Amino acid sequence: MIEDEYAAVPLAWVGPIRLTGGTVTGEFDVPLATFETPLWHSVRRGARLSTLTERGIAATVVDDRMTRSILLEADDAATALAAVGRLRDRFDELRDVVTAGSRHAHLIDMHHRITGNLLYLRFECTTGDAAGHNMTTQAADQLTAWILARIPGLRYGSVSANYCTDKKTSAVNGILGRGKNVVTEITVGREAVEQRLHTTADRIATLNTRKNLLGTVLAGGIGTANAHYANMLLGFYLATGQDGANIVEGSQGITYAENRDGDLYFSCTLPNLVIGTIGNGKQHPHVESALSRLGCRDERPPGENSRRLAAIAAATVLCGELSLLAAQTNPGELMRAHTRLERTTR
Repeated sequence: MIEDEYAAVPLAWVGPIRLTGGTVTGEFDVPLATFETPLWHSVRRGARLSTLTERGIAATVVDDRMTRSILLEADDAATALAAVGRLRDRFDELRDVVTAGSRHAHLIDMHHRITGNLLYLRFECTTGDAAGHNMTTQAADQLTAWILARIPGLRYGSVSANYCTDKKTSAVNGILGRGKNVVTEITVGREAVEQRLHTTADRIATLNTRKNLLGTVLAGGIGTANAHYANMLLGFYLATGQDGANIVEGSQGITYAENRDGDLYFSCTLPNLVIGTIGNGKQHPHVESALSRLGCRDERPPGENSRRLAAIAAATVLCGELSLLAAQTNPGELMRAHTRLERTTR
């Protein structure tokens, strides 16, 4: 027996964030559900910087696809390779199989790996405004049945083969993409950097290279170079009804910074944002309220509301990332903020 209960997580609306791009333009407060209350203040500081520039944060949704990989056992490696060739030749038929089983899923690509006599097939679909977990799994089930009925020498292995890759760190997602691939950018003037962040563009760019890039390489990071994307993503995911475990691949992103004659160019690239505006978890009142307030319940072409939400999520990540890196250029600032904001009086 499963009893429905709710775990109360503190939630605050932070902003406004000024955002421009193909999917969303305007100023928005964003919801963050977290027990780490200093996060609200950190994101708010980055958000204020976005309102000081005419363009604010520019968000570009580069790609949009959801994946599911299957595992098939072949007679041998040659049979597996021959099967891949046949599937490539009949890709239009594979696409029709997916379309026949769903109004929203559309197969757009397939990748493969062969290990011994095992064949791994990674199917990539667009899934409208849904994150697409169940939709792509259903498509994978239907594709598996179709393949086994028509391609000789293959047997069922699993409907999920970890070549997706779902809720795990991997190189493949950063290379091929999973979910929404979003790039956010901002250029902050010298005066704002010095007065609002109490640092300089050169110090932030240098720290980003030494901490996020080199430090992550030394730590053995996979397809990632950032300070704390997971903090902002989890808060945003919980507030908007997403599967929180998807911050594992979602937080694999790259922060890039340049000193441009004293002005700071700062960007965050998130290639694996698994996020949606319809589907499981969206029925809760606080989620419905948040999505409506973010403008993600408006009438738009399929997929546009979820891309809008992804752009807002990525902009939120940039605000928190910029604020934290700035703080870490100053000795003691990070700990002072946590001590001041998290101290409990009894």
